[in-house]
Amino acid sequence: MRPSHIALAVLVTALWGVNFVVIELGLDHFPPLLFSALRFLIAALPAVFFVGPPKVAWKWIVGVGLALGVAKFGLLFVGMDQGMGAGLSSLVLQVQAVFTALFAALTLGERPGGVRVAGMAVALAGIGVAAVDEGASGPVLAFVLVIAAAAFWGVSNVLTRKAAPPDSLNFMVWVSTVPVLPLLGLSLLFEGWDRDTDALAAMDWTGAGTVVYVAWISTVFGFGAWGYLLRHHPASSVAPFTLLVPVFGMSSAALLLDESVSPLRWCAAALLVGGVAVTSLGGRWQKPAAGTGAPQAAAPEMQEARA
Repeated sequence: MRPSHIALAVLVTALWGVNFVVIELGLDHFPPLLFSALRFLIAALPAVFFVGPPKVAWKWIVGVGLALGVAKFGLLFVGMDQGMGAGLSSLVLQVQAVFTALFAALTLGERPGGVRVAGMAVALAGIGVAAVDEGASGPVLAFVLVIAAAAFWGVSNVLTRKAAPPDSLNFMVWVSTVPVLPLLGLSLLFEGWDRDTDALAAMDWTGAGTVVYVAWISTVFGFGAWGYLLRHHPASSVAPFTLLVPVFGMSSAALLLDESVSPLRWCAAALLVGGVAVTSLGGRWQKPAAGTGAPQAAAPEMQEARA
């Protein structure tokens, strides 16, 4: 990779890492489900009028929109609203690589080799250490919600793999149109009309800035730049940069939100990041049995790292 492309990859992962801090700031201004709905509304408009028509079947756009937009981000935002810190959220979400590998094995017939199985075991050990640390100092329910968000991220990765979109930016913009109404409906149901309208009426420049960041900087620019890199380099060269996301996430949370990082959490980070690295990049995937019709995939191609 050229130095300029390496710099772009690092920039995108830094923006995605800082995104967790921005989410936490935004949750001071909006209920979580409303905030998530606004994120996708602003990401879709006006971009949907400039990216052209969808380049994959609508069933994949709707499926990924529901799994990623409604389930994954809805659970993540609620979990963070319930007390899960930005830094720990950026770390724990990386277990999506393990869920992706498991779901791919179940639905696509892709069987991980021994090296990747070992990597999954190490990553899950990291989650266990993080759970012990969070159980001693934070809300367990919030931790569980973020784990569930990672699981739905794995679902969306497998659906994305099946869809095989030729243009990641086009795909993400159209996917962003799907969650808006479901999230708004869930917000009205669980957060209430009064709370939603009060938050919108009280919106200030900081609140608006958080929506713009998570929608345009993290989603539109981040995916556009990442798609550009994937068009010019093999996924195996680009994907390792995603391991920088929790590094930037935990560092920015410590610097900007004064989140403490205990020795136990550093241990969890080392295990989880190391395990995800092995799961994503180590060994080879065994081919599905003949006649399954499952596409071949390397884990880096199924993995996405935004938040």
